[in-house]
Amino acid sequence: MATKDESVPIKTEVLDSHEAAATGAGALQRHLDWTGAFWIASGVPVFVLFTVGAVAATVGQPAWLIWILSILMGFVQSFTYAEISGLFPHKSGGTSVYGAVAWVRYSKFIAPISVWCNWLGWSPLLALGTSLAAAYALSALFPADALINTWSVHLVDLGFVQKDLTLRINSQFIFGTILLLITFAIQHFGVARAAKLQKIMGIISVLVLLIIGVVPILTGDMPRNHFLPLLPLAHDAQGNVIFGSWNAAGWSLAMGGMFFAGWSTYGFEGAVCYTREFKDPKRDTFKAIFYSGLLCLLIFSLVPLTFQGAVGLDGLLDKTIYDGSGVGLAMAKIVGGGVIVTNIIIVVLILSLVLMVTTAMMGSSRTLYQASVDGWLPRYLSHVNKHGAPTRAMWTDLGFNLVLLLMSDYLVIIAVSGVCYFFFTFLDLQAGWMHRMDRPDWERPFRCSAWLLGVGAVFGFVNMAFVGAGADLWGAHTLRNGLITVFLIIPVFLFRHYVQDRGKFPDVMLEDMNLCRGTQVETRAGVWPYLALVLCALVIWGAHALAVLPPP
Repeated sequence: MATKDESVPIKTEVLDSHEAAATGAGALQRHLDWTGAFWIASGVPVFVLFTVGAVAATVGQPAWLIWILSILMGFVQSFTYAEISGLFPHKSGGTSVYGAVAWVRYSKFIAPISVWCNWLGWSPLLALGTSLAAAYALSALFPADALINTWSVHLVDLGFVQKDLTLRINSQFIFGTILLLITFAIQHFGVARAAKLQKIMGIISVLVLLIIGVVPILTGDMPRNHFLPLLPLAHDAQGNVIFGSWNAAGWSLAMGGMFFAGWSTYGFEGAVCYTREFKDPKRDTFKAIFYSGLLCLLIFSLVPLTFQGAVGLDGLLDKTIYDGSGVGLAMAKIVGGGVIVTNIIIVVLILSLVLMVTTAMMGSSRTLYQASVDGWLPRYLSHVNKHGAPTRAMWTDLGFNLVLLLMSDYLVIIAVSGVCYFFFTFLDLQAGWMHRMDRPDWERPFRCSAWLLGVGAVFGFVNMAFVGAGADLWGAHTLRNGLITVFLIIPVFLFRHYVQDRGKFPDVMLEDMNLCRGTQVETRAGVWPYLALVLCALVIWGAHALAVLPPP
């Protein structure tokens, strides 16, 4: 499956030069090993709380299979990410940063899209996680019709973006803001201290998710008719839910499910956001993403399966399951044990969401930081404090998510974020073979097998088919809104590159782009990257044209 690369380590001197330039206070510090990154990434399985209800309520009984296929795709893709991450042990920010280096020699305007879309795929998790945690707490402490759960102050109508979408202030916003500030404080003192707290919360969260996943299997409370027949949902002329068939409408639902599930299952690639902070990046980078992938393979296969088996189709169609607010209570009831146990499970799930938010802020802030260092985003984001935390990037994350917390429909945020995230996955999965062609002799602590690299590249196009066919399943104009969001990076990059940097990349980026102590990097891929982009556009267009989605 993979081999150790025996090529001459021509990048060692470049790494040494970056280390020399980035030592002491004011730089990211090498205080982390792969186990620390693993526990930071242990927040990724908690993503299932966001989307398990929506996927099941939309796709129907094939939902459990959708989750298994999705995490298997994500696991295969991770081997490409592991290889390209090892090429740049001096960089932070994750796979999108390493992918951007591959694309920049072919188009300086395509490269920043990778970093931008990765950040937009991760950053909204701060608002989503804290809002869902607030919803769990409010629903557990107060009746649904209590004033604290019903009051709302309308601010702005965003109906031009999505029907009935508004900005408003309510209790979820207030409690969510408090949780965001707590998360910020946890990370202010650097990655090593945050990783220790993440380990404690990660162990608790993973154990609870495993209990939720195992109890129905042990009790046998998983009737066969909750899984079969393996047919997608449909509606009759009166709007009643019925079993559909595997026609164009059925496959469109399945592709929409793969799109929504992938936003959750692919997230463990964030384990390599901390390459610049690893004590031994050659050893730690691969282990971090590989073992994080194994954990996610277990949780994302088990929990949706047993959740569906215990709740059944009727339960999955509940409105609170679809929007995620009732998923925590439903999972707590699966475990059983009465009111006390239910409340304990709810509290642990809230802590799990805080864990996930911390994971998201640590990863997304480092993406912003490295994007600024490399010349993609404004310079102010490249600042770190004396503890090695990228605080200006963290404040930017915080401010952006305070706006998202004001939004009335969080599924809209997930869907648009998903479009951006899938664009990142496409660009980075193609970056794998581009790096292999352009940098064949660079040191690779981990070398992905050629067939896995090829399958990953193909999966990049499959992911874009999911976007084209399934994005609008989650709201009218989701694909349009997502595409607009993807290309918002262009004016930002133009400002940084041509106004702040006068048309020249920072020296640190020029080394990665062009030279390795006098060794020229050639663009051997030729026209293939451009053909890949053309094919990507055709796949999105074709899948969107062929999709048959249910009426709104």
